[in-house]
Amino acid sequence: MNLNEPIAPSRSRTVTVGGRQIFLTEKGAGHPLLMLHGGGPGASGISNYSRNMDALAEHFRVLVVDMPGYGKSTKGVDRSDPFGDLAGAMLGLLDVLGIRSTHVVGNSLGGACALRMALDAPSRVSALVLMGPGGVNTTRGLPTPGLKLLLNYYKDNGPSREKITRFIRDYLVYDGSRVSDAMIEERYQSSIDPEVIKAPPLRGPKNLRAALRMDFTRDPRLPACQVPTLVLWGVDDLVNRPSGGRTLLERMPNCDLHLFSKTGHWVQWERADEFNAFTTAFLAANTPRP
Repeated sequence: MNLNEPIAPSRSRTVTVGGRQIFLTEKGAGHPLLMLHGGGPGASGISNYSRNMDALAEHFRVLVVDMPGYGKSTKGVDRSDPFGDLAGAMLGLLDVLGIRSTHVVGNSLGGACALRMALDAPSRVSALVLMGPGGVNTTRGLPTPGLKLLLNYYKDNGPSREKITRFIRDYLVYDGSRVSDAMIEERYQSSIDPEVIKAPPLRGPKNLRAALRMDFTRDPRLPACQVPTLVLWGVDDLVNRPSGGRTLLERMPNCDLHLFSKTGHWVQWERADEFNAFTTAFLAANTPRP
C-alpha cells in the first residue's frame, strides 16, 4: 500500500453467511485485518474500535464487524458453544469474502472468538492480537464482579441506563470519567433492541459441557497453536482477570504479553495510541509476503 495516497472512506455493507446477516465496515488496503468487538451490552464493531480503525487502515485492509447477536447483525448465539458458533460465523465470512488468511484482533468476547478461530483453523489466521480475551480461566473461581454484571444485564428487572452506566464507568474502564454520556446512551439504546432482548447474546453457559468448551486452558490444542500472538491486558481489568495473560504467555509457543498500568478492560480505547502502535508493528512483522 502506498502510504502517500489518501485512504478511501470506509464502506459498510451486510453480508449473508450461513443464513445470518453480518454487518461489516471496511477501510484501507493490504493484508486483511479482522477486528472483533467485546460482548458487553450494546457492543458493536465501530463503537469498540472508534479510536483504532483509521490508524490501522493506513497499513491493512481493516474489516470491522458486528458479530452475531450484536449491532446490525442477526441476533442469537448458540449457548451450547458460543465461542465456536462465533468463530464458525467469522470463518464463514472469510469464505464469502474470498479471504484465505487474515490477521485477527479481538477484545474480550471477540478475543475468545479470535483465539477459537486460530485453534479451529490455524491456516486462516496469520497473527492474533488479543485484549483481555474471554475463556482464559486461571482461578477456577467465581466470575469477576464485572463479568457477573455483564452476564446478568438482561436478568432481574432487565436492562437499564443505571446498569449499563455502572458497567461501563465502574468496570469496563479504569477512569470512568472519560466515558461520555453520549457513548453510554448509544450503548444503552443498542442494548434494548427488541431482537437482542429476545435473545441476549452473552449469558452464562447452559451446562458443564458448555462451560468446558468456553475454557481455553483445558483445550489441548492451545500449546500446539503456532499462530503469532500478542496479548494486551490492563492490570486493572475487572471483567477478565489479568492473570490470563501470563497463562497464555506460558502455554502458547509464539505469544508475547504486554500489561498496561492504570488500564481496565478496554485497552484499545483507553490506551489507543500505544495500542495502535504496538498492533501495527506486531502485525506488520507477521504479515505474509505476497
